Amino acid sequence: MPDVTIRDRTMGTYRRAAPLFVSGEGAWMHDAEGRRFLDLISGIGANSLGHGHPRLAAALADQAGTLGHISNLYRHGAGEELSERLCELTCMEAVFFSNSGSEANEAALKLARKHHATTGSPERQHFVALERGFHGRTFGSLSVTANAAYRTPFGEGLSAKFLEPDDIGALEAALAEGPAAFIMEPIQGEGGVQPLDADYVAAARELCTQTGTVMIADEVQCGGGRTGTFLAGAHYGLAPDVVTLAKPIGAGLPIGATLARGPYARTLVPGDHGSTFGGGPFACRAALCVLDELDGGLQQQVIDRGAALAAALDGLVARFDVLTERRGLGLMQGVVAPGRAAEITGRLFDAGVLTCTAQGDVVRFLPPYILTPEDLAEGLSRFERVLTDLPTDPS
Repeated sequence: MPDVTIRDRTMGTYRRAAPLFVSGEGAWMHDAEGRRFLDLISGIGANSLGHGHPRLAAALADQAGTLGHISNLYRHGAGEELSERLCELTCMEAVFFSNSGSEANEAALKLARKHHATTGSPERQHFVALERGFHGRTFGSLSVTANAAYRTPFGEGLSAKFLEPDDIGALEAALAEGPAAFIMEPIQGEGGVQPLDADYVAAARELCTQTGTVMIADEVQCGGGRTGTFLAGAHYGLAPDVVTLAKPIGAGLPIGATLARGPYARTLVPGDHGSTFGGGPFACRAALCVLDELDGGLQQQVIDRGAALAAALDGLVARFDVLTERRGLGLMQGVVAPGRAAEITGRLFDAGVLTCTAQGDVVRFLPPYILTPEDLAEGLSRFERVLTDLPTDPS
């Protein structure tokens, strides 16, 4: 157990809660004082297999005893198997591995610019993105992230135009200006668990094709099986040019993936881009374990638990006036609580349930895929008690 007397010298970029977590099993976490917390946010959607998953632990222990980090100067079997399986699952042709969703999106933006530079349109430099969209914290991905509060402290980034989601006319006009790419999340996670309108997604695909704009689907949070299909875009019948993945595919280990099809799969050549740690043996073994579990019945469990969670949240929205709407698909759900979301997540924390907010007014649920019916019932029971005891006056 870590020494709790050691001072925390990490930079103050997060407002961390007080408990020092030391262990976990399944969907539960334990702090240094022995308290148990039901983890319904799973490391902001990353711990798809929960905590202490036996097959994941065995795979990583085996990897630790055989081959560690080797860089991308050399081949290893886990990486090649993972690249093949991810391409099959996404209908893509090639993948670049990195360490995070932000890096995956960074690679996608670079790929889009180079595609135009090598096909006779080097002037196509700027990007189109959506209001409420979140794509990461590195300079490129931050430039296409809508929240100005995230961008302003760091000065000027890439040129990007932000559009209101689901406004087809605005998108048509913006793409007519010849951007390098249009980047969007089929379901906006940080933006309030907001699924895009199906007609808008279909129109976006057609408009990108007509204008030669690279279409990037950011599935870092909504992809990897979380909504009941491996890609959330499958609910729309979407075939993007580039798709980015991270979070749940690594089961808590850092891995990002930028996948491309057609000519975009052949855009980047040796020397164009790189990552020292991206796609290393440990992260790839973890991702392969996730894919094996999904194939072995876990994907159906996501569907079943997601339907149960959605139905229960709908019931709570109908009963409690503080909640006005449920949004989401599968195990990516949110309930709108205008002006009260932060208070509710705080009270849930006090009740031993981990959630977080999104877009200010949304209580967000991103449970691990291994959530049991008993776990779900316990979490919903505690949520109901929090809502029942919530003061009428938020002050």
